[in-house]
Amino acid sequence: MQLDILIVTGSKSDMHIVEKIENVLKEYDVKYAVEVASAHRDPEKVRELAHGDVGVFIAVAGLSAALPGVIASHTKRPVIGVPVSAALGGLDSLLSIVQMPKGVPVACVGIDNGQNAAYLALRILGKY
Repeated sequence: MQLDILIVTGSKSDMHIVEKIENVLKEYDVKYAVEVASAHRDPEKVRELAHGDVGVFIAVAGLSAALPGVIASHTKRPVIGVPVSAALGGLDSLLSIVQMPKGVPVACVGIDNGQNAAYLALRILGKY
């Protein structure tokens, strides 16, 4: 089954951000799923998810925020990072997501702004 959007969060503690994303996506005719997989604790699971049949990935990550970049390193599909205000007001997460090396692009929305991640994913898919 192909998914339009796969939301991946590095920790269950970030589910409040995932809920913001889901609240937007529920209003549109898209197939999406949510997975919890840490880039550091579950690297094989992250790699497997990145190779899935998915239109757009939304990766929710705090602290070192490696998850969006790790997903992007394993796929050619669009990846949207959502930095979480877990420490340093979320600046650490924001900078980790936006400072990707050339050739491994990751889109980034504002800190804790899951809604904009959902809207961006919908625009990429031509549904918003």
